[in-house]
Formats: sequence, structure tokens, C-alpha cells
Amino acid sequence: MHTKLLDERVVSRAKQRGIDILVYAPHFTRLPEIKAQAAAYSDSELHVVAAREVFTGDWNNRRHLLAIGLDEPVPDFITFEGAMAEFNRQDAAVVVPHPEFMNVSLTHPEIRAHAARIDAVETYCAKLFPHQNRRGQRIAADLNLPGFGSSYTHLPGTVGEAWTRFDRRIESTADLVDTLTTGADRQVIHRNGLGHRGRRLLEYGHLGYENSWKKIDRLLLSGDEPTHPRNLLYEGRFDDVRVY
Repeated sequence: MHTKLLDERVVSRAKQRGIDILVYAPHFTRLPEIKAQAAAYSDSELHVVAAREVFTGDWNNRRHLLAIGLDEPVPDFITFEGAMAEFNRQDAAVVVPHPEFMNVSLTHPEIRAHAARIDAVETYCAKLFPHQNRRGQRIAADLNLPGFGSSYTHLPGTVGEAWTRFDRRIESTADLVDTLTTGADRQVIHRNGLGHRGRRLLEYGHLGYENSWKKIDRLLLSGDEPTHPRNLLYEGRFDDVRVY
């Protein structure tokens, strides 16, 4: 948990690294499309789970939530409470990626306030530096919440740099949701050495692209995102909680 990319290179590398379950949650992509891609790349060796990393709030006050096990689409740019209510309605597992990272993550007080509705906190992200990961570890320990590890892949070579080993076999999305929501025992594992540090630097450097030209393109050139709550896919169901 989790990757932003899904193609033959990603699948091949995941299998080489011994990954059994790969959570796929690309930004600003509709759930039906994510599910179709996940199904197309799943086989007997690797099960790809469709998920959504939802952007709650507006561009200046974003809080990311990773929801696993959704049956119906949930848009970005809705209130935090609106997103949590919909995740709860659908009995999805809700985990916190990259806590307290920049202005896109839940803070320690926010996680504490909603701890009863959060199933896990990311304690190792291959994109982040050690001091940033230690923040997540302290938050999870302080609030007695389970952790998880993630490659958070934006570049294909990062797949398998970090992963979560559970105490049970997981063969379906429902299995993973149950494993997360019941707080199953787990071990967060990551690679080490110069190669791992190099991958981390490449991923972190990719943030420059994401937060410069790519963000300008989203804001000024591309119009509404496909996951904007005004999109016809959502049939006006989120008009009362959309932020713009």
C-alpha cells in the first residue's frame, strides 16, 4: 500500500519483490477506471486492489485519506467529515498516508480526534526521509493505532521498496479490508542501503514536478478534474459537502 502507477513494469517488479497484494490508488482517477485497471493486471501471482486516495478540502487545505474497499465512487474536494461519513457508509477501510507531511496530510491532533474511525497510520513511506517517517511512528504509537508501510510509488522503480507483512493470507479486497479494520498483527518492512536511499531521493525529487508544472496544469489548463464532485458520475450526491 500503495502505488500511483500500474503497468507491466510495476507488476513485474512487484512480483520480483515477492509482493502478493498491490493497492492501486492513482490521483484524480474515477473508481470504475481504477477497478478496471486493477482487474486487468491481477492474476494468480498478484492481486491488485482498487483504492482511492481522496483529497478532502480545497487546494490550500488538503487532507489525504486512503480508502480501500469502496463499492461506489467518492469524489475529491469534499469536506473531511463528508468523506469519512461516506467511507463509513460503505464499510471501507480508512488509513492515513504520510501523516503531517507538508500541507496535504492529517496532523497529529486531527488523527487523535478521529482515531476511532481510522484503521491505520503510515509509519514508513519510501518517498519520505527518516525524520519524516519517525513522525508517523510516534503518532501511531501515541494513539495505539496500527501502522503500515508503503512504497507510495510515483516512479516504477520504487515498487517493493517498502511493504507490510500481515499474519494471514490475503486473497481478495474483502480480505484486505477485514485485515485492516480488525487490526491484524503486521510487520512494516523496507529495504536499506544506497539503492534504497537513491530511490527515496528520486521519489522525493518527483515532488518538484508534481507541485510545479503538473499542479499549474491541473489548476489552470485542465479544467475540472474527473473526480470533482460536480462531475455527472456522482449524480449530485455530494453537492452538500463539496468545498467548491
